[in-house]
Amino acid sequence: MRHLMICLWLLSFVAAADVTVNDVTGLNPIRVEQVLTPSTVQDVVDAVRQHAGPISIGGGRFSMGGQTATEGTLQLDMRHLDRVLELSSERREIRVQSGITWRALLEYIDPHDLSPQIMQSYANFTVGGSLSVNVHGRYVGEGPLVGSVRSIRLVLADGSLIEASPSQNRELFYGAIGGYGGLGVIVEATLGLVENTRLARESQVMPLGEYRSWFARNVATQDDVLMHNGILYLNDFATVRAVSYRRTDAALTEPARLTPLDQSYRLQQGGIRLSASRPGLLLREAVLDPLLYKRPKVQWRNHEASLDVAELAPISGPDFSYVLQEYFVAPEQLEHFIGELARLTRQHDATLINVSIRHAKADPGTLLAWAPQETFALVLYYRQGSSESERRKTAAWTRDLIAAALACGGRYYLPYQIHASREQFLQAYPRAPEFFALKQRIDPGYKFRNRLWDAYYRPQRH
Repeated sequence: MRHLMICLWLLSFVAAADVTVNDVTGLNPIRVEQVLTPSTVQDVVDAVRQHAGPISIGGGRFSMGGQTATEGTLQLDMRHLDRVLELSSERREIRVQSGITWRALLEYIDPHDLSPQIMQSYANFTVGGSLSVNVHGRYVGEGPLVGSVRSIRLVLADGSLIEASPSQNRELFYGAIGGYGGLGVIVEATLGLVENTRLARESQVMPLGEYRSWFARNVATQDDVLMHNGILYLNDFATVRAVSYRRTDAALTEPARLTPLDQSYRLQQGGIRLSASRPGLLLREAVLDPLLYKRPKVQWRNHEASLDVAELAPISGPDFSYVLQEYFVAPEQLEHFIGELARLTRQHDATLINVSIRHAKADPGTLLAWAPQETFALVLYYRQGSSESERRKTAAWTRDLIAAALACGGRYYLPYQIHASREQFLQAYPRAPEFFALKQRIDPGYKFRNRLWDAYYRPQRH
């Protein structure tokens, strides 16, 4: 009878046995025991209770270092757990299952003239994946995603289903968000929403040395500036194009409510390939961006929120990949760190494609906070080879950049390639021992694991 029950349980899922999973970079093939695709919360509860071995959790697989899997695990592919459960226009909040993509969420709320309070730049991610890495975006006056989360529901290692919020099971709330699947499976979330408004894009070029004071005057104190990022030009690492999106009543130049799914990205993709060379970087700064940003653009907030990662394709090939890194520094350290960024990437001959500057306010209390205080974030997009020698080269300059960030009191972001030493990880995330103690308490058998936690977590064996 027991064997019959197990067989019936396995048949209740969409399942694939003994398969290799990877992430968007193609750099991290991982052989897992099985992939199960739950479609209900009860499916997740049953899987956690009945599977005796380790479990990993995957969504859109946009993390870039094995954060969604490790060898021999049962991987839960959450993408079929994708329903909207409740929308309240009055409370401006939405409750969703964690496998829903932000694109699907946007399609649901756009007819109600509502928009996510906080999300990342691209809409292809799942909500659960975004919560697990505690994303941020370009939203002025906001910080990490946790700041817009009203509550979550979480399946723990014993199969129990727990509600957590800033006021209920607070430790689990601030541990699971930004916890990279280490504490349990996030199955539902209630998120804050805001009004979907028209945005007019503005652009101004300036020396790096003027950017911080300009930002303080023209962005941080302006209530009608809703989104912003800086583009650091890589020819000399000394020039910034500040791009802001201001609330407006002007006529739309882009009538579509959301970014069309069938949009062509040949120009953007060509620009990425061009930027892999120094002449291409010069051409972008002197010709291409001036032409692009000269054109007026008025669009809906949701149109900008629904950007598609297809504009970056192809992200990987047989011998290369385009990859991200991100570093966080206090505002007064911005110019110093950029100086180190220029020195080290030139020293190591790294192929940077783009560096975007974002701003975030302090994290309200997650255990693995990347923004314990107000911060500027520098998002690096670069090309690397997939050979072992190229991987070693990337690991070397990554560790040097992490050291540079730590030396000026900054941090680095965890969803990317796992190159940091354990000492660097613990220095960047000083509350990690609290996270580990919580994990040991609620997951004593180390059921929830992935390559990130294999690298840095040391469970106590009883």
